[in-house]
Amino acid sequence: MDAPITVDRLRFLLFSFKEKLWVKPLSLCILSIAAVFASKLADGTALAEHLPKVDQSSVETLLSIMASSMLVIATFSAGTMVNAYASASRSSTPRSVSLIISDDASQNALSTFVGAFIFSVVAITASSNNFFKDAGIFLLFCLTCLVFAIVILTFIRWVDSVARLGRVGSTVQKVEAATMRAINHRLSTPRLGGKQQPNYVKEQGGDLSKYQTLSTDSIGYVQMVDMAKVQAWAEERDTQVHIAMLPGQFCTPDKPLCYIESIKPKEPEDNSKNKSSDKADEKSDKSALLSAFQIGSERSFEADPRYGLVVLSEIASRALSPSVNDPGTAISILGSYTRLFIRWAQKEKNTTSDDIKYDKVSVPNISTADMFDDAFTGLARDGASMIEVSIRMQKTLDAIAKTSNDDICKAATKHAKEAYKRSMNALIHDGDKEMLSSAVNSLNNKKS
Repeated sequence: MDAPITVDRLRFLLFSFKEKLWVKPLSLCILSIAAVFASKLADGTALAEHLPKVDQSSVETLLSIMASSMLVIATFSAGTMVNAYASASRSSTPRSVSLIISDDASQNALSTFVGAFIFSVVAITASSNNFFKDAGIFLLFCLTCLVFAIVILTFIRWVDSVARLGRVGSTVQKVEAATMRAINHRLSTPRLGGKQQPNYVKEQGGDLSKYQTLSTDSIGYVQMVDMAKVQAWAEERDTQVHIAMLPGQFCTPDKPLCYIESIKPKEPEDNSKNKSSDKADEKSDKSALLSAFQIGSERSFEADPRYGLVVLSEIASRALSPSVNDPGTAISILGSYTRLFIRWAQKEKNTTSDDIKYDKVSVPNISTADMFDDAFTGLARDGASMIEVSIRMQKTLDAIAKTSNDDICKAATKHAKEAYKRSMNALIHDGDKEMLSSAVNSLNNKKS
């Protein structure tokens, strides 16, 4: 069952590779080398007699210009990206750097510049050693012109994005987009495609003695649960697996990752060999199941909708600090929360008639109360003394509370009341308190 790669793991690996800065440049370098040697193919074809002749020295001159300029531009682009990462860490939060690294425009630009440099160096070396004939030189000339055009278009496009790379506003947009993707993925596959978890397992208030538990010695965050692998494992053993740790939760050896329903009959006590063999088989079985859980030192935006809410809250808290004093960023993040939670409110519609992909696995729902705590607790605390943030907070929670989802409505109403109390205690000027009270009363009157 370990041989084929599952869809869940493939999706996780693709997102992980996207965060690696070396993947695209390496791919373009290999493609550039292949393009140079592909030019040699034209020499052995009948088409070679009909192609125009191009002076080899002119092609080498163009390649020399490209080689010298591309190295400078690639170095400049790499330095710009490093400065953007440092700026993002200082002005927003270090947790957002992974999203900036995975920025497509920057990665494509760096990959194009490095690939063009490698192409020109390899092409000059091959051409100087008379590797090509007339047809190969002509095809190499065409490829050089094509690479020039790609470099120019990439550079023009990159100039437009490099000015915003690492800025707070751009970082907020990237975090919101990543959180929206995670929410949309969770809406399309409620409970990761598993069944609704029974209350006696979810609340851990029932008799759990009949379950076997699976834990790990690794300490870190659950980054991914390979549901297809868990399903296959449960089908082979004709049992049920109840997931206890969702992606984004912090696991330690004392916390079970999942509960396993045991249906194997107990062996007689005097059969010691069978008992020791069963223990070894049980350990091997659990090791196979444990490989379905990806544990890492950091949380992942792709599989964890709550992580994006936490990062947005950190950016807002830093913006509201006395050293920055930027309430506009906090207000912008409240707008992001409005879009994200109104989208999340549609989960009730999507989970009533969804098809269960993994009937041998049950998964708990994401706690709506925890999501609101992640988003609004820190922002309400740090923005309580600013009247503009306090009023926007009330309007945001009021808009979210008007959705048709009861859990979200209750959580929004609760946080609106707590934010109001915090603000009334933190505001000093009586006029600000009257303004906030008037805004809250106006919103309440519209509800009634």
